[in-house]
Amino acid sequence: MAWHITGDVDEFLTAAGAFLRARPVQNTLLLTIADTVRIEGPHVYGPGDPLFGWHDGEEAAVLCTPPRPPVLSAMSPDAATALAGLLGDDLPGISGPDTAVDAFVAEWQRRTGATAKVHGRQRLYRLGELVQPMPPAPGTPRVGGPRDLLIRWTAEFFREVGEDDPEVERFVDERLSYGGILTWEADGVPVSMASLTRPESGMVRVQAVYTPPDQRARGYAGAVTTAISRAAREAGATEVVLFTDLANPTSNALYQRLGYVPLEDRTVVEFAS
Repeated sequence: MAWHITGDVDEFLTAAGAFLRARPVQNTLLLTIADTVRIEGPHVYGPGDPLFGWHDGEEAAVLCTPPRPPVLSAMSPDAATALAGLLGDDLPGISGPDTAVDAFVAEWQRRTGATAKVHGRQRLYRLGELVQPMPPAPGTPRVGGPRDLLIRWTAEFFREVGEDDPEVERFVDERLSYGGILTWEADGVPVSMASLTRPESGMVRVQAVYTPPDQRARGYAGAVTTAISRAAREAGATEVVLFTDLANPTSNALYQRLGYVPLEDRTVVEFAS
């Protein structure tokens, strides 16, 4: 039983797509990233060539879109250990479910002598019964919004969560193209935003929920998250998911009040020589 590595996203989805789509909630990142590469091309995330892998002995997969660290599906420690010898010796880090990441990191350090630092810990949530926040925040939702403002807010969001994504304009334009950004307006002025991934196997992921500092503590984040979650359900999504930063107790508490249920924790690790 062995890993298979390819640079061809279509080959990857042919081999691994069925089991990834059978659990779209847990595999949300692999599905949406692979779908973006399939639609927009292999260098959508950067000039480096992507890699995709699947294991023929268990339902396990990996994808790597440089300069971002590889993303692991759930997998056994044995599969993660074997994978650590197949992705080259110059990875920026690794991310995925805790058990898989722990095994990968241990083998990576043994092989390379690199040091590993936890960059962040995330929790995956799945929407159960959507709960309207009380009292409701003043304002109304709007699909889209001023492009320049959305780009600025998205850049600020990524800086706050420590990702500083260089592809902010692409991120915004892609979501505007399919109605995947919603703003909350109070007195006609945008005060908060949230976005959605494209639907994949009935699943969408809420992303980039952001309220500028001078508008916080007024209920706008809860309002826009509720509105975009409801819109996703009304458009036919059977699963709505999101990630939170475990270091942010405010967002974790908010999403649970709105009806999001915690499923599993994930770790992002950075490597350094």
